[in-house]
Amino acid sequence: MSQARQKLLITGFDPFGGRSINPSWLAVQALPDQIGSFDLVKLQIPTIYGIAAQTVLHEAKMLSPSVILCIGQAAGRRSITPEFVGINLRHSSIADNRDFCPKDSPILPAGPTAYFTTLPVRSMTAAMSAKKIPSAVSYSAGTFVCNDVLYTLLHHYAGTDTKVGFIHVPLLPEQANTDEPSLPLHLICDGLRTAIEAIT
Repeated sequence: MSQARQKLLITGFDPFGGRSINPSWLAVQALPDQIGSFDLVKLQIPTIYGIAAQTVLHEAKMLSPSVILCIGQAAGRRSITPEFVGINLRHSSIADNRDFCPKDSPILPAGPTAYFTTLPVRSMTAAMSAKKIPSAVSYSAGTFVCNDVLYTLLHHYAGTDTKVGFIHVPLLPEQANTDEPSLPLHLICDGLRTAIEAIT
C-alpha cells in the first residue's frame, strides 16, 4: 500500500548583508519536487524581521502543510545544522533588508522565552551523518531574521499537528573568503534531501 502524500512547505531567503546570492534559496530551488512521502512547495522569503514570518504564514494558511521547514544561511558554520530552539529575541549587528537593526527586543512581548522545534532534528542529523554529510544539531538559531521566523512559526503552530523546523546551511565556496568554511551546493542539497527523508 503506497504511503499517503503530505505537503511540505520549504523556504529559503533572498540575499542579504551585501551578498549577491543566498545558498538557502539556491538549495531549495534545486531540490526535487517530491522527497519521500512529501510534495514540496518552495517559497522564497525576504530577509526582513516580521515580514519573513508573515510571508510563510500567509502561504501556509492557503496550503495547510503537514511540515514547514525553513532554510537559512549561516556564515562561519562548517555543517548543515538543524536548529533545536527558537528564542524570543531580536538583536543584530547588521541591518535586515529594510535597514532595521534591533537591539535586545522581544519578538512577541508577551510570548514565552523559547520554543523547541517540533521536527526530529536528532534523527535528521543522524541520517545526514550516516551519509558522511557534515551535520550537527544547533542550539542557537541566532537572533537575526532566521530565528525570528523559527520562533514566530513555532508560536503560531504550538499545540497543532503542523510540524515546524529550521535548518542553517554554510556558505557556498563561491561566497566564502579564503578563511571561511563552506560547502558545495550539491552537498547541501544532498543533506537537505536526507534530512527531509528522516522526517516522520
